[in-house]
Amino acid sequence: MTAADRAATQVATGPVTVAPGDEPSAAATRTPWWRRRGRAASDAPTGPEGAVGEETAGTTPNGAGVEPGAEGGPQATVMTNPEAVSMLFMGEGAPHEPGAVPHVGLRAGEVLVRIELATVCGSDVHTVLGHRTEPTPLVLGHEAVGHVVTVGGGGARYTDGGAVTAGDRVVWSVAVHCGNCDRCLRGIPQKCQTLKKYGHERIEHGWELSGGFASHIHLLAGTPLVRVDERVPAQVLAPAGCGIATAWAALAAAERTVPVHGARVLITGGGLIGLAAAAMAAERGAHVTLSDLDAERRSLAYEFGAAQAHDPAGEAELAEEFDIAIDASGAPAAVASGLEALSIGGVAVWVGSVFPTKPIKIVPERVVRGLITVTGVHNYTPVDLEGAVAFLHEQWQRYPFAGLVGETLPLHHLDLALERAAQHLEVRVGIDTQAPAPRDPALGTATSPIQTA
Repeated sequence: MTAADRAATQVATGPVTVAPGDEPSAAATRTPWWRRRGRAASDAPTGPEGAVGEETAGTTPNGAGVEPGAEGGPQATVMTNPEAVSMLFMGEGAPHEPGAVPHVGLRAGEVLVRIELATVCGSDVHTVLGHRTEPTPLVLGHEAVGHVVTVGGGGARYTDGGAVTAGDRVVWSVAVHCGNCDRCLRGIPQKCQTLKKYGHERIEHGWELSGGFASHIHLLAGTPLVRVDERVPAQVLAPAGCGIATAWAALAAAERTVPVHGARVLITGGGLIGLAAAAMAAERGAHVTLSDLDAERRSLAYEFGAAQAHDPAGEAELAEEFDIAIDASGAPAAVASGLEALSIGGVAVWVGSVFPTKPIKIVPERVVRGLITVTGVHNYTPVDLEGAVAFLHEQWQRYPFAGLVGETLPLHHLDLALERAAQHLEVRVGIDTQAPAPRDPALGTATSPIQTA
């Protein structure tokens, strides 16, 4: 089935869930979050979702009060009913543990979102496999789309200045920034001095819903939010806050050196970033060649605007030179080949090298005499997120983005979903965060972490 066929199927039928016969084997019964923290049963959530309790002074993680106007400031308690649930990553080799969050304390500028669909990014897989280290326990996941439940006191604003309102459908940035430090003022808020990133931070008291692999997410003040169209499928929008926005940022970085219109563009890596970058470059009038070892990804490249697809293992070296080389794979051989393929005055944009790899050989004379520019892109700015969403709104029916999300599993099968994602059979695996968990607590989660080869 092509991505276009899959996209049409998903738009018509919605996410696919695991049939009862496909359930993983039983896991131990888990204690709800509010009981594990010594809360009484009377503290369990009551009232409708989004009901706001009495506004109270904010508290630091150790329980010390925060004066109004100080960091944190006053907060309002928001009930989640049914209670919010998350999946906690406990470390490499350990299965995820479910946790319950019956209420959330929202401060000024913060937003509670009910997640509609999340997708598994390659960085989530790298973390679970131990290729990169994150503090635990944490809630992984940073690609998602959802609806606003409620907003903290004083309201919150979208990147375009509009007011965030309950019921709005939204996507958000992976990065939370202050807006005032030297890096934010230089235009690189994704490297803010006080940066927090969804799906990458150890959970804190008061910020338990800090990642996308949960029924809800607690968005902090300083999070860029963009409102999205209800008519666009969730499979199209969920990856906007990582892979799609990063592809937009890569093209923006290239265009600071070489105009994309009319350019010869080489993209190495046919994952989400590479395919999205191909479509974006093609729409701007570029001649795109996509290189990938996988035959299915090379076939997909044509559906996403590529004029040529190259097999780096089975074909001769690329015959032509390129004005722009974007590496979305992180493979050292691909990074090096893209650099070598550049013409005079070309630009190499490195996007995929977000985990430790072997060094590559660079000949300084080649860079100097060739007027070569090398730039790295890590995450993106709010402007890039806006551009990515606008592109999806305009082009989601032209390019089969919905078909890039293949199998979609319920939240309580997260470990199974990560295992499937690690097999690279689909560009993205979906997580249905609202699928009801089995009534039998013994079936509440997959039993084993993903297996390494």
